[in-house]
Amino acid sequence: MTVKKILGAAAGALGLMWVVRAAWGIPSAIGASMSAIQPYASGAVSYRDRHFHNTEPGSQIVAGSARSLLYSALTRRNAGHPRGVIPLQTPVVPTEAADLAVTWYGHASALIEVDGYRILADPVWSDRVSPSAIIGPTRMHPVPSPLSDLPPVDAVIISHDHYDHLDKATIRSLVAAQTAPFLVPIGIGAHLRHWGVPEHRIVELDWGGSVSLAALGRTREGTDLVLTCTEARHFSGRGLVRNTTLWASWSIVGATRRAYFGGDTGYTKAFAEAGTALGPFDLTLLPIGAYDERWADVHMNPEEAVRAHADLCVGDPGHGLLVPIHWATFNLAFHGWSEPVHRMVEAARAAGTAVAVPVPGQRVDPNGLSPRDSWWEDVG
Repeated sequence: MTVKKILGAAAGALGLMWVVRAAWGIPSAIGASMSAIQPYASGAVSYRDRHFHNTEPGSQIVAGSARSLLYSALTRRNAGHPRGVIPLQTPVVPTEAADLAVTWYGHASALIEVDGYRILADPVWSDRVSPSAIIGPTRMHPVPSPLSDLPPVDAVIISHDHYDHLDKATIRSLVAAQTAPFLVPIGIGAHLRHWGVPEHRIVELDWGGSVSLAALGRTREGTDLVLTCTEARHFSGRGLVRNTTLWASWSIVGATRRAYFGGDTGYTKAFAEAGTALGPFDLTLLPIGAYDERWADVHMNPEEAVRAHADLCVGDPGHGLLVPIHWATFNLAFHGWSEPVHRMVEAARAAGTAVAVPVPGQRVDPNGLSPRDSWWEDVG
């Protein structure tokens, strides 16, 4: 065999190994099949023709934008990376949960404290948000602390099934390390069952559906917490088929304090409806990143996040505290790394809205000193 043929065979073998590694584990990471999801989805208010739908029609991608998207992908794919190192803090974990506080772990992952309860939202501890181990967006900063360092939580809430919000490895670790139930929009329970989550730890809710932690056997000093699956404007899908599971935001209402977790959503009238029915909220966690005019219906921009906060506070932009999420950790769009927080801070100042922008791992206590320095200026 000639040297050329030997090198060609070696290159082919390496290429095959790369393909195998890239594809390894993908079917399991994708989750449940459509046939496994469908029996649970039937009867949901927004489910028809075997798919979920937004109340306010909108496009995931604006028609005719394929060419401009390709151009952006070729010329601006690295625009979302910071120039400097993103700072971290080791999370502070008080012995008792506060009346109101939040620890931001990056992107949309947060530990929310309300009336002495701890709620873990959209936990993603993996380095890559993709079904593949070697293809897909990777972290721009490490996780601030290991998943094993989390305190016992009272519930885990999931907004939707995209990989940057629902991660198989994290879910399986939480099943082993925690006893909390998983509260999910309809259909996502099928993914959890596929990954071995016990049935008694899965609670699936439609928009407007609520559950109290007391009803789930989890109470603290006689208090209760009610979590409501609220409407969002987004989409779902972990493979080639879209919208087979529901997407949502979450309200967390205690006897004295109220928090709202936006997850990932476009601007919607549902914010004002949630504010009227369940608010006003003392703390809102709202997405400010991964926006683009070509998918504006399903991802808010920073100014819309400030507007949504006012809606959730029943028209009072000065009520409560806005903490931004869904930025800084993964490069998922074509805007600059620090652009979302710059725009949000400016819009919040104009509206009279109090904001706190924690570094990943930092705990925000609205009753105490909140982080208000512009740390991102040194990064992006």
